[in-house]
Amino acid sequence: MHDVTISAINSFEQIGDARSKMLIQKLVKSIHDYVDEVELTQSEWEMAIDFLTRTGQLCHEQRQEYILLSDVLGVSMLVDEINHSKNVEQTPSTVFGPFFIANMPIRHYADSIVEENVNNEIPLLVKGKILNQQGEAIVGAKIEVWQTAENGMYSGQDPDQLLTNLRGAFISQVQGEYAFKSILPVSYQIPSDGTVGELLNYSKRHFWRPAHIHFMITAEGHQPLVTHLFIQDDEYLNGDAVFGVKDRLIVGFQQRNASAEDQAKFAVDANYNLIDYDFVLSEGE
Repeated sequence: MHDVTISAINSFEQIGDARSKMLIQKLVKSIHDYVDEVELTQSEWEMAIDFLTRTGQLCHEQRQEYILLSDVLGVSMLVDEINHSKNVEQTPSTVFGPFFIANMPIRHYADSIVEENVNNEIPLLVKGKILNQQGEAIVGAKIEVWQTAENGMYSGQDPDQLLTNLRGAFISQVQGEYAFKSILPVSYQIPSDGTVGELLNYSKRHFWRPAHIHFMITAEGHQPLVTHLFIQDDEYLNGDAVFGVKDRLIVGFQQRNASAEDQAKFAVDANYNLIDYDFVLSEGE
């Protein structure tokens, strides 16, 4: 080990929190080991600094290029696997993604998150229950949802969309029920106009993600769940650019004719598509 590596590691010895000290010292050692192993050149180091600088400059409240970089490097899913792989009863988690926007409208049960349906698409009804690991209803859970529009872009990413389009938050009802109306999501390409795009183009990798809807579910006394529902038979399920697909998150949809009961409960009055999915949360903060 080089003297400078030993000195750099030891310079963090005064950190009081043992976990923080370990994390930083391990990181310093790993970076030094990498630089030493590949014999990094000065120009390569400067290129890396420039890449990271430009990545940071792309980040703002509605875009997180560093999360996207973590996603395409597989780091996000590795962290997810380490933290969630042992709990098989909980609904599987997956990547958070770079396009979440906080403080979206709290909507009523079975409301639509569609504020701009440019193609007048057949509506999608997504419903189910929020349950604990014993199969009991969780009342008052907050279900935040977001997805792309028909053009494959999220609000906040697409300046032509209302910021609240295809986003919203719902509260689970007495039986743990939730429901909202939307449109079927589409496959889309992750942004190619930034540093992550440069990396994928250089690597000759594709940019596609399979069609999905994002969920973040929080409830008092339970661990937060960040996940997706992926649409069955999508051509990119086996080649997700961010490695986020898990088999238990793949769902089919059924084509339905609206019944009188549907009209009364969900305010659907025409043909619609249905996804029925129950989410299971783990106890703990």
